[in-house]
Amino acid sequence: MSSSALGNEPEHTTQPSNHPAPSHPKMALAARIALLVFLTAELMDILDQSVVLTALPAIQESTGAGPAALQWLTTGYSLPVAIGLITAGRLGDLYGRRRLLLAGTVVFTTASLMCGLAAGPGTLIGARALQGVGVALMIPQVLAGLHVTFDGQNRSSAFGLYGAVLSIANVLGPVTGGLLTEADLFGLSWRPIFLINVPVGLAVIVLGRRFIPESTAKKANRPDFTGMALSALALVLIVFPLGEGHLHHWPLWVFALLAAGLLTLAVFLRHQQRKQDNAPLLPLSLFQGGQFPGGAAAQLVHGLLCGLFFMTWALYLQHGLGMRPFHAAIAFVLLTIGELAGATIAAQSAGRFARRLPQTGVLITIAAMAGYGRQIAADQADLTLLGMTAPVVLIGFGLGMVSGPLADMTLAEVPHVNAGAASGLFNTAMHLGIALGTTLTALVFFATTGGSSDAALNREAFLTVLWWVAGLLALMWALMFCLPRHANNQAGWATPRLRHPCSAAVARPARRGRSWAGATCRGRLLPGSGRIRPGGVPRRPR
Repeated sequence: MSSSALGNEPEHTTQPSNHPAPSHPKMALAARIALLVFLTAELMDILDQSVVLTALPAIQESTGAGPAALQWLTTGYSLPVAIGLITAGRLGDLYGRRRLLLAGTVVFTTASLMCGLAAGPGTLIGARALQGVGVALMIPQVLAGLHVTFDGQNRSSAFGLYGAVLSIANVLGPVTGGLLTEADLFGLSWRPIFLINVPVGLAVIVLGRRFIPESTAKKANRPDFTGMALSALALVLIVFPLGEGHLHHWPLWVFALLAAGLLTLAVFLRHQQRKQDNAPLLPLSLFQGGQFPGGAAAQLVHGLLCGLFFMTWALYLQHGLGMRPFHAAIAFVLLTIGELAGATIAAQSAGRFARRLPQTGVLITIAAMAGYGRQIAADQADLTLLGMTAPVVLIGFGLGMVSGPLADMTLAEVPHVNAGAASGLFNTAMHLGIALGTTLTALVFFATTGGSSDAALNREAFLTVLWWVAGLLALMWALMFCLPRHANNQAGWATPRLRHPCSAAVARPARRGRSWAGATCRGRLLPGSGRIRPGGVPRRPR
């Protein structure tokens, strides 16, 4: 990292004296440790989203959990995250992003210990929900911290690594769950998949307190508690009936709750319109233009297909092909290898290809899904790990090219004062998508299997899932047309003019190695140019 990696802007930094000056040689080490803490917090979040997948049969056997309880082990984690992210993002802007990150880590670590000690499915689901609360406090601070702590090329590299962590964690969770469950450490079966979070969480607390600079939004106002309550109620009323509808054969009360949820969502949006000049929970200015709303919508679809695919794939591998948790974990390793390769390419590109890179990744994933589906239909129960290697690696490769660039481009023009709210909304889209995707398994997968472990039924159901996932990928590809078309020309000059809602912004030549063209708006360069700080304050000479 460059010497400016931890140089927060004056209006955002509350404790600048605790960190070396930008020219100090130790700054690079502090930046790397801070980045490591941010990425570890994100890793714990995504890993625990999926760590239960390969452990589901063992959890069911030891706790007596039914199909509905198994589904809520994932939905019960994602729903509190989706509910709390926007609120926590705003709280981080107001009270300090580091403070909220550490508080969330304490809650998450405590809840992980409770999960490891749970004796029944009810206690386990409750502890998983508490984990979700901790994650909701943590994760907005990660994206906001990356956004305000790093800039220019450093920020693109940081978001590239963020994408790599997402790619790793999405499949490392099932791998960890399978390996630890199969190992049966100290006779604890699946419990170490949660207990391992305790030492990691303690390390994040200690290192985060020492190396992450505190940052707030200078003009942040008190939170909109009415908006918080309305948004939480709307999400619960929408997600809960979707998860329970199939189990109860879609009674009238399910549709009544859905209608109430949509009505509450409309009331929330109307309330936010009235609050725009008085500290709204959701700054509607974020939705001006297509870049942020398009990227957030693509992230929602991304979460939806992840929630649907990964849970049903884990069940297909174990029930449809008769694999043990260890062998299912190896299948996830194959996908991880592909994701690492795709994420590495995305990180090295540092934004040069704009939306073309993640769109290409989506097309590769669609083609690989089609090939995988043909294999499953042709080989049936005879399909082996070696036989599925090529399509599985390609699926991972395509998905790995999406996460980092999607986050970077979606948040690229967000003002620092709204960094917490924007990152909270962006992550809400992902977790709400995962919650909806998990509930969709009841309609797409369990409607065929009925919760049975019959191999033929599980194979047939998973083929249906692949069709749904392909459709969701096509939708995500289309939504990415809202992202920037052009990126910086590495020959040393900016690509064609950038438009900005403030006025007729004029694109200037950008220096070699900068992220985006330096389009000016009221005397300031747009975020991402890396040449003048927001507010028109020149960067100190290097």
